[in-house]
Amino acid sequence: MTYYLYHIPGKKIGVTKDLKYRVEEQQGYSEGEYDIILSTDDITIVSEAEISLQKAYGYRVDETPYNKLKFNNTKMNINITEATTTFPCPVNKLKGRLMDNLEMEWETDHGNCKITKETIEWIMKNVQMSRYNDQRCYVYNKAFARWFDNNDPYSKNGTLTGGLAPTGMQERCNDCDCDCDDMSQFDLIRDWADERGLYENGDTKTQALKLVEEVGETCRAILKEDFEEVVDGIGDCVVVLTNLAELHGVPIELCIEAAYEEIKNRKGKMINGTYKKD
Repeated sequence: MTYYLYHIPGKKIGVTKDLKYRVEEQQGYSEGEYDIILSTDDITIVSEAEISLQKAYGYRVDETPYNKLKFNNTKMNINITEATTTFPCPVNKLKGRLMDNLEMEWETDHGNCKITKETIEWIMKNVQMSRYNDQRCYVYNKAFARWFDNNDPYSKNGTLTGGLAPTGMQERCNDCDCDCDDMSQFDLIRDWADERGLYENGDTKTQALKLVEEVGETCRAILKEDFEEVVDGIGDCVVVLTNLAELHGVPIELCIEAAYEEIKNRKGKMINGTYKKD
C-alpha cells in the first residue's frame, strides 16, 4: 500500500492512497495543479509529515492524524453468503468505502476476491442495491470470481461490464472486429460457450442434467426467499437453456418465438396461484 502526501499550493496539504480519485475526481484539481511531496508505504511517517507540514505552511491542521482515522483501522464489515457479497453502505457511498479498503481480500465458494483499483471498477458497474435495505448493496460472488479468472486485478486491460453474459464475453469483444453493441445477450452467451469448446465437446444430455441442477438451486432459493440467489439461479438457467438449444441445433430465440406463438392467444384463468388454460 502506497500513501501519497500531496500539496495543493495555497490550499492544503493532505494524504491519500489514490491521487486521481481523491485530488482530481473528488476535489476537482488537474495534474500539474498539485505536487506530490512524499510517497511511502509507512503510514506513520506520512501521517507525521502531514501534520508537520500543515503547521509549517500555515494550513488548517487536521485534528486526527491520518493513521488514526477510523477507516484506516477498521476493515469494512462485509457479509458473504454462497451467492453474494454484501457491503454495509448504499451504492452512492460504496466507491469511497472500497478505496478505503484497498487490498482487502475475502474467500467465497466460487474463489477468492480482492479490492484493487481495477476490481473497484468492476464492482461499481455490477453492484446492486439490496431490495430489502437501501443502506446495503451487493455483488454476485460467481461473477466476481470469474472476473479474476480472465483479468489481472492490477491491470487496466479488459474489464467486465456486467449483465447476464458470463465473464470473458465482454473482455473478448473489446478486442474483436464485430459490432458488439448489436450483439444480444444470447449472442454473447453462445460466443462465450463456443470459445470454451462447449459446443464442440458438450452434448444435450449433460446440459439437460445441468439445467435440472440449476432449476433445483433456483427452487431452493425461492423457498428460502433469497432474492439475490433467485436472480442468480434464473440467469444460470437461461445460460444453460441457450447452450442446450444450440447443441440441439436450434437457436434459443426460435424456441422462444415458437413458445410465444403457442401461448399468445391462449385463454384461461388463475386458480390458486396457477394459470389454467381453457
